[in-house]
Formats: sequence, structure tokens, C-alpha cells
Amino acid sequence: MMHFNTANMLDRAILAVAPRRGLDRIEAKARARILMNFDGAGRGPRLKSWKAPATDADAASLAGRARLRQLSRDMMRNAPFAKRAQSVTTNNVVGQGIQPSVQGANKRQRDKAATRILGHLKSKSLDKYGEHDIFSAQSLVQDAVFESGEVLVLRHNRPARAGLDLPFQIEVLEIDHLDPTVTTGPGGNEVRDGIEYDDGGHVVAYHIYQQHPGSSSRKIKIKSDRWVADNVLHIKRLERPGQTRGVPWLAPVMLTMGEMRDYLEAQLLKQKISALLVGVVKSTSGAGLSEEQKAAGVGEMRPGGIVYLEDGQEMNFSDPPDVGDFDAVVRLALVAIAMGLGITYEALAGDLSRVNFASSKVGRIEMDANIKTWQSRVMIGQFCDGVAKWALQAYRLTPGAHKGVAIHWTPPARPMIDPSREMKPVIEKIDKGLTSRQRSIREMGQDPEIIDQEIEEDEVRDAERAKRVAKRTNQEQSPSEPAEGEGDEGK
Repeated sequence: MMHFNTANMLDRAILAVAPRRGLDRIEAKARARILMNFDGAGRGPRLKSWKAPATDADAASLAGRARLRQLSRDMMRNAPFAKRAQSVTTNNVVGQGIQPSVQGANKRQRDKAATRILGHLKSKSLDKYGEHDIFSAQSLVQDAVFESGEVLVLRHNRPARAGLDLPFQIEVLEIDHLDPTVTTGPGGNEVRDGIEYDDGGHVVAYHIYQQHPGSSSRKIKIKSDRWVADNVLHIKRLERPGQTRGVPWLAPVMLTMGEMRDYLEAQLLKQKISALLVGVVKSTSGAGLSEEQKAAGVGEMRPGGIVYLEDGQEMNFSDPPDVGDFDAVVRLALVAIAMGLGITYEALAGDLSRVNFASSKVGRIEMDANIKTWQSRVMIGQFCDGVAKWALQAYRLTPGAHKGVAIHWTPPARPMIDPSREMKPVIEKIDKGLTSRQRSIREMGQDPEIIDQEIEEDEVRDAERAKRVAKRTNQEQSPSEPAEGEGDEGK
């Protein structure tokens, strides 16, 4: 209490002599008391290594974005769980492909438009190099977004005489093609890291290298072209307001994954060394070693090998402590990595030893929500809808194009753990009017219009088959006509 009163007296004295300094002192003490209520807002030894820059989303990753991409790609090449995480994400987001369907207009016009539009999207003519249709392009884009955080897709307009169903093609480029050396665009527009912005902060163009700056080509040209934004899709996952650049999805778990890789390698090496059975020959006093024995030495140890020691030498092995909780350490590391990526431990590790139907179903709920979010906001919302926009613009340039045509995308169905138990609630919801049949069909990864069309075709086919069976049955049951000469005996 005496300390409190003394402090107040000192504050009053300073306030009387130097009012400004006294007010600053009182204000600083008040702020300090507020900060002391939140441990995370302090600056003590426990928070010494924390990094909390007051930057926007793009500035936060500016200095380390390229480095993160390089490390992420190294993990894709050399870390098995990193590659596993990428394949799990892409297989769940894209699977066999997010299906396009043409809607609008009447049936005849819709079918005519679908033949041209879907014919182009589902053929490899869609790709500039003839390697990808819309489905394999989806996998390529999702893999690149996971690995590098972002990817570019360019539109190449083609003449009508090019022999394509639609006069355009796409080209998928790694984000490294952005030219960071350009700083100013036409009219004084600001260019940051290859992306050009107008005064309102809108993206108006991209400055893109003609070749990958890391190409092994002997004819590489470090030259960039300006592409207007309408001809470029910039695919990335956005997590903060105002963000325009993406970061590799491994970024939050990269350090943990790298340390786990080193740990696994060290444990495997330890087991390999412990499996060695080596014979050691010590020379006795006065018995020299031959040159061949000296050459054998102890430089290399191999199973079943023999090493020789000079007189006076002795071999000792280190005795590292046994790590008995190896399984627990690896599992906890994989759990942390899976949580950071937004997938389940079981999907990442392929370990189903601890799950049953209930736990597997509950564990999939959050991952399924993440998958649907990535499908709608990244793959469909940015890539698929962008390609659909280009496809419709190109379709309107073709002879006989119809108005009112739209393209709808249906993501693949989430796999059922136990279909016999999971289909029953779906059917009950449809019967009770809690959902529509076509919505349920779309959730299963199918197009309801195609399903209805196939059902109609099946009904026609079944009716025709029934007619043929009935006709054949009648022919078999009708009496055969008498042979020639028969029936004349009574005459």
C-alpha cells in the first residue's frame, strides 16, 4: 500500500512539474495494466521467438514466398507424407473430375450447345499442348495450388478455322512465370511481383515470362509479356481480407514435417546400424598387420565384415538411448500435420487401426467440410467458373449459337463408409420433402438431367425388349401351319 501511495505521489509531482511528461507516464502505466491481462500481448522471454509483424497478407509472405515454394517442392520430391497429403487433397477435391453440364434454353438447343461445349472441354484440344482435358487440368491446377500456393491459367484465343469445337485453348503455368522486375505499368499503374493494379487496387494485368525462369532450355529468353486480366486465371486460396497472393499449403506444418522426416531417417539409420554383425580383430603385441589388413581398416562397416585394429587400438561404440515411444512420437507429429492441413490423421497416415464406423464418420465431418469449401471457393469458384466463362464467350462466336446457355459444375460425391446405412436417411429425406431428388443426386456427384435422360432411355429400351419377348412368346404358342398333304385323308 505504501508503494502504491508513493507511486501516486511521484506521478503527481511529475505532473505538477512537467504536465506532458506526467500524462505520458500515467497513460503508459494504464496501457501496461491492460496488456498484463493478456499473456499473449506481453513481450517476456516466453514470447521472444514469436513473430508478429503488422503487415497485410501479401506483405507477410513477400520476402519468404519464393523460399516457401522451393521448400514445398523439395518435400514433394523427398518427403513421403508431404506427397501423400497432396494426393489426398487432390483426390478428394477433384477425384475423377468435377463434371460440367450445360443448362438453359430448350432441350434441342441445350443438346446442340452441350455437344459443342462439352466436346471441347472433355477433349485434349482444350490444352495448348494437347495434354490435358478439363478433368486432368483440374488435378494439375489443384496439385500446383497445394504445392506452390497459387497457379496461373492463360487463355489463348484461336481463329475459327483452327478446327476446334470452341476457338480457344488454355495453358497452365507455374506461378514462377510472374516477372518481379516490372514495377510500373501503362498509365503509371503499380506492378507488385508481376501483378499490375489500377488506382482502385483492382488487378488489371499480369506480366508473365515467356519461359519458366528456371528452365533448362539452352534457348531460354528472360522476357515477359503483359497479359490483360481477362485472359488470366490466378488460382489461390484466400484466407485474409485484401489478400491477392497464395502460399503453399504446407507452410504451417513445414517445420514439423521436416523435423519428422529427419527423425524417421535417424531412426531407420539407427536400426540399420544395430543390425550390423561385424567381426573385430585386435592385433596382439608384436604381431603386425599385413598391408591388405591395414587397407581393410575400420573405415567401412558392413554386415558380415571383418575389421582389423593396429596394436594398441581399441574399438568402442556409442550407446544411444533407446527410443521406446517411436510410434507415439510419429503419430502425434502426423496428427499435428493433419490438423494443420485440414485433413484427417487416418487419410494422411493410411492408419485405420484405431477407427470404427462411428469414429470414422465423425472424423470425416470436418474434413468433408474443408473439401467442400476448397471445391466451391478454389476449384469451382476460380478455375472451373473461369474456364466456363471463356467457353461461353467462345461459344457465342460460333455459328448458330443460342442465348441463355449456362454451364453448371457437379463435384464428385463424397465416398460412403457404409452405403447400406448411409443411403437410407437420404431416401427418407427425399420422401418427406426435406430435400429434392436432384439436389441429392448432385451431392452424389451426378447430373440429375443426365440421370433422368438415362432413365427415359432405359424405359424405352425395356418397353422395346418387352415387345420383342411378347412377340416371340406368341409365335411359340400359336399352332403351326399343317404341312403340305396333311388334312386330306377325310376327303
